[in-house]
Amino acid sequence: MSAALELSGIHAGYGDFQALFGIGLRVEPGEAVGVVGPNGAGKTTLLRVISGLIRPTAGSLRFGGQDLAATPAHLLPSLGIAHVPENRRLFPHLTVEENLKVGAFSPSARAHFAERRDRVYDLFPRMKQRRHQLAGTMSGGEQQMCAIGRALMCAPRILLLDEPSAGLAPIVVQQVFDLVRRIREEGLTVLIVEQNVAQVLRVVDRAYVLETGRVAAEGRSAELVADPVIRRSYLGGH
Repeated sequence: MSAALELSGIHAGYGDFQALFGIGLRVEPGEAVGVVGPNGAGKTTLLRVISGLIRPTAGSLRFGGQDLAATPAHLLPSLGIAHVPENRRLFPHLTVEENLKVGAFSPSARAHFAERRDRVYDLFPRMKQRRHQLAGTMSGGEQQMCAIGRALMCAPRILLLDEPSAGLAPIVVQQVFDLVRRIREEGLTVLIVEQNVAQVLRVVDRAYVLETGRVAAEGRSAELVADPVIRRSYLGGH
């Protein structure tokens, strides 16, 4: 079986600034994989490459065995790639339900709008309560739920999550990771970028550690938690 997502030798950046150096990464169908590391490690750039917002200068990117090198970013949701960006990027002056409609912009998604909206409301009952509320007036945790719900409206085969815990209170962070756990337990493939290493290693199968645009370590979650270097650098252990 082809990997759900496979990157090989990816180099990418912004203008003259190179952010990624030969990144290799693989996500199997139904797997939850984390990408962790400090600020400036290249984590957000990596997700932008996968979702077509940045074109790599070298390397290959395949999704379900299909080469995505020449696929425009706006077509990727219809192929099954959904990206929840850093800071959520909701439309603040639209209601929750209108934001969900934005997530169902492709013809195939529009045809199943009501069914998928109801699925999102089952997953996030708070969103059903807030469905007529302007997204920008909600709490940070509620906005994160709405952003994830919007991404799910295209019935993705892989969900890309960029720093879903950023800026949230600790109790809300726990709620967000509980939701991620539920989503992946239902079989959706997930790739999650996070600075909150301790939390993300509890919900993913494997993780990659990025440092200055390179993969510094990789392994199963339990292996990384037990690694003394990882514990000392990222988990506050000894």
